[in-house]
Formats: sequence, C-alpha cells, structure tokens
Amino acid sequence: MNTKDTKVTEGGLNVTLTIRLLMHGKVIGARINISEGSCPERIVTITGPTDAIFKAFSMIALKFEEDINASMTNSTVTSKPPVTLRLVVPASQCGSLIGKGGSKIKEIRESTGAQVQVAGDMLPNSTERAVTISGTPDAIIQCVKQICVVMLESPPKGATIPYRPKPASAPIIFAGGQAFTIQGQYAIPHPDLTKLHQLAMQHPPFTPLGQTTPGFPGLDATSPTSSHELTIPNDLIGCIIGRQGSKINEIRQMSGAQIKIANATEGSAERQVTITGSPANISLAQYLINAR
Repeated sequence: MNTKDTKVTEGGLNVTLTIRLLMHGKVIGARINISEGSCPERIVTITGPTDAIFKAFSMIALKFEEDINASMTNSTVTSKPPVTLRLVVPASQCGSLIGKGGSKIKEIRESTGAQVQVAGDMLPNSTERAVTISGTPDAIIQCVKQICVVMLESPPKGATIPYRPKPASAPIIFAGGQAFTIQGQYAIPHPDLTKLHQLAMQHPPFTPLGQTTPGFPGLDATSPTSSHELTIPNDLIGCIIGRQGSKINEIRQMSGAQIKIANATEGSAERQVTITGSPANISLAQYLINAR
C-alpha cells in the first residue's frame, strides 16, 4: 500500500493500494494497473474511491478462495489454507500500523479475525516492507479497511523508493554432465554453470565421523563454517523439497551444505530456510535453491 498519492475529494476518498498478486479482468469504478509479467511476483495497483477499492479487494479475495477450493478437489489435504494477500507498505508507515508495543496490529487482528504480519526487513532495493494478510475473504476486506484508515492518518515520511520485482531467471537443467539455460524453446549451454555442477558432483555427499567437511576441488577447504537464512513462500516450498524430500536431498548432496527447513507457522505465508557450511557450500546451495 502506498498512500503518498492519497487524497480526499468530494467524490469520495481516493486511496492507492499496492498488493502482490496476479489478477485478471476489470473492476468497475477502480483503476487497476498490473506490473510487467516477466517476474515471479507482480504488483497490482488499485486506485479509486474507497468503495471501489474494497469491491476490488473483495473480488480478488473471493477469486483466491475459489482457486484454493479448486486445488483441494482431488487433494488429500484435510485443512483448508487461508486466503493470503501481501501488501507493499512504505517502511515509514509500518510503525503506525504496528502501534506502541504492537497495540494497533493486535487490535486489527482481534477486530477482523485476520492474521496480519509486518515483515522486519525492507524489500530489496526499496524503502517498502511487505505486510501479509491471511484469513477468510470477509476478514481480509475488514482488515484492509482498517489498514487504509491507519495509512491515511499517518502519511509516509520522506521519499519512498518503490519495490520493483526482478525478472525471473531462466530455468536451468543439467544433462550429460552439462548445464543449460532454457530460453524459449531452446536449451543454451552455460559453461560457467557446467563447471560449478561438475565441481559439485565431485563433492562427497557424506563425511565420515571425526572428519571435517571437505571443500570442493579447487576451492578453499579451510573456510570457516557459517549459517545463512532465507525465506521461501509456502507455495514454492514443495518444488524445493520434492517428492519425499528428493530435491532438497539432491541440493544437500550437490552443495555439501546442511539445509534445514522450518515447520510451517500458522498465519505465515513463508518458511524459514537455514543453510550451514562454508561460504562456497552456502553460495552453491543458494544458487541451486533459486534455480529450483
């Protein structure tokens, strides 16, 4: 949500809301702009009178619920996941949204029944933070209304550098000992990734007890062990883990790093991943995870 363009007019209250989601179609009375489609994330900006904005949010939330219901038709999952939207909010306004000692965000949670989480870190190359809202469509609409009020009462301070999603990197496959990037209908050889893949395959997957983890051939094996944390959206974690853990085990084997994925947290749209090893191990593990 970016309220720096917010203004009050005789025709009603105009608010600009920015959320990360993909939406098709039009909502009468509101102007909707969708960012470029070459990115894994797309920002939808909804501008117009308050009623039109909330109608748009209602339609979006209901569409998401329809998609969830459709995905569960032939699924073995018994518990229905909540509808989740992510707002983009200037960091200077997040303090007002949280309130003193968390009082305001607690009030919003209790009065709407929605789960609200404000990210601690700013989004890459921006001065904005993500605010994740989860719950039923009705709870989300009520939650957005209350967030609008807070944002209007506390305008952003200073200049806001907007978050711009980065284009998705080209898919990568390994075949015949070589790495290829997929561009359209063609597989393009990638020599640098091939070398990295060959080094990874020479690295023993397990280390005998009492021995330190060996380094990659040609890399510093004496590098100190450290840890790196990253977050992965819940809807992508399955492709990282793979069937019965096959993919994450493959990444562990190829990188030589220890990788731990935290259990899902209620109300959270992301999972915490901790990578431990030498800098080379961690870098390769991060690369392989991003490639997945």
